[in-house]
Amino acid sequence: GTASRGLSVFLRLGELTCAAIVVGVVGRLFYLIDQGGSIDPNPRLVYTMAVAGLTILFSLFFMPPLAYAFWAFPVDFFFFVAWLAAFIALEILSGYGACDGWWFNNYWGYYWGRWYTVGPAGINVNWTGCGSWRTVLAFSFVACFLHLLSFFLAS
Repeated sequence: GTASRGLSVFLRLGELTCAAIVVGVVGRLFYLIDQGGSIDPNPRLVYTMAVAGLTILFSLFFMPPLAYAFWAFPVDFFFFVAWLAAFIALEILSGYGACDGWWFNNYWGYYWGRWYTVGPAGINVNWTGCGSWRTVLAFSFVACFLHLLSFFLAS
């Protein structure tokens, strides 16, 4: 009834917000990588951006509390799995959330801190961009959970 439609809109708004935050933070990293000019973006980050972009489109399309929005539960399950894969891939990449792993120091922190303008790759970046990285991980997990809730609500 009315409560489930209201909850569905609330969940879609949450999905939209999480995806927009992930797009914003990872998009900023892509900009910094482009400014560095020496490498391509990591494929796991590209995958995460693709999932987030599709989530934004999907959430906007299914946000109105109309009957067709409740028939989208297979798509919700697909996005649950896609966000879970993105979260796990990013978590493993960074050394299970640690901001002192090899990848973090030599890729994320290196470009986020713009160390490419002052020194060689591999320098200690001392937590540069750690908060932003954890933001991406957190909102990827929250988006995953919100899609799971949307799936259960509509199925």
